[in-house]
Amino acid sequence: MKTEAATAGRRPTIKDVAEAAEVSRSTASRALTGRGYVAPAVRERVRRTAQTLGYVPDVLARNLRQQVSRSIGVLVSDLRNSFYADLASGISRQSRQRGYAMMLADDHGSVAAELEAAETFVALRVAGVILTPLSAEVSEYLGRHQIPVIEVDRQFAEGKQDAVVVDNRAAAERVTSRLLGTGHRRVALLIDEMDWTTGRDRLVGYRSAFHAAGIPADDALVIRSGWDVGAAQEVARGLLSTPDRPTAVFAANNVLAEGVWRAAQDLGLRIPEDISLVSFDDAPWMTMVRPGVTAVAQDAVALGEAAVAQMFHRIENPASPARTVMLSVSVEQRGSTAPPATA
Repeated sequence: MKTEAATAGRRPTIKDVAEAAEVSRSTASRALTGRGYVAPAVRERVRRTAQTLGYVPDVLARNLRQQVSRSIGVLVSDLRNSFYADLASGISRQSRQRGYAMMLADDHGSVAAELEAAETFVALRVAGVILTPLSAEVSEYLGRHQIPVIEVDRQFAEGKQDAVVVDNRAAAERVTSRLLGTGHRRVALLIDEMDWTTGRDRLVGYRSAFHAAGIPADDALVIRSGWDVGAAQEVARGLLSTPDRPTAVFAANNVLAEGVWRAAQDLGLRIPEDISLVSFDDAPWMTMVRPGVTAVAQDAVALGEAAVAQMFHRIENPASPARTVMLSVSVEQRGSTAPPATA
């Protein structure tokens, strides 16, 4: 099948496909996009012809004509963290089922990189953006450009933008109460931030457990850490080296939990005999070590899928009030907790 494009060594166009398949350009376009009626036999002929010619649609040109693309922008904080990778997986799977592509960006925890990615999404005319925000600024920026936004995991635009989250406060209170119920009194909270809804609510849940049990909480045991495993390991090593070290640690996410685990190994402390450990966020490594790590398990894949569902609800109902979808969590009880040795 020799075409003018092939002879000239240029990229085939929809015009080339139409001529080779002996149909009009509009028929070829309907056959390839699925928009509008085309007889099944003709549609199949056009698609075979496009494949033979190596035709690839000009998505940017299509976006300019349609004002919006069939793609969803996804912006997460750190793809090295299994939580964000699983979240992106759920979004990708659900988007693909709806005929949309996912455009993925990682801001590496940088507000500047987050805004840069948002600007790119606007330029590419994405249908909507699902993000784990670092600030209120990015959601406000996208909102000004009339792009639907779904905040996931944490909220900065509560009441203004849709969100999909879990009940961080209740889950944190639940696991802290279990530690207190087995006799622990010096329960440390290792946390990376207390300004986002995630960290703030987990801190509130931790303190609520002490209040409910009638046990005074020691604010000195709420320890700020860095954002990566190395920083968490260093902070945890200092915490666990003190003479009056805590008998249990509640790590506010899976990265911090890994830092605590490594610090305990560095110091020759046994889990759970010398120190009990609980994590918010489950991660694959937690079932690979012995003992396994007790963790609050939020289904990140389900969060991603729910975010896509909410995105399309927003696209179809642009005037409806912003809503927050809250998913349940479970606690995976493993071997990393036990009554304190002094109990």
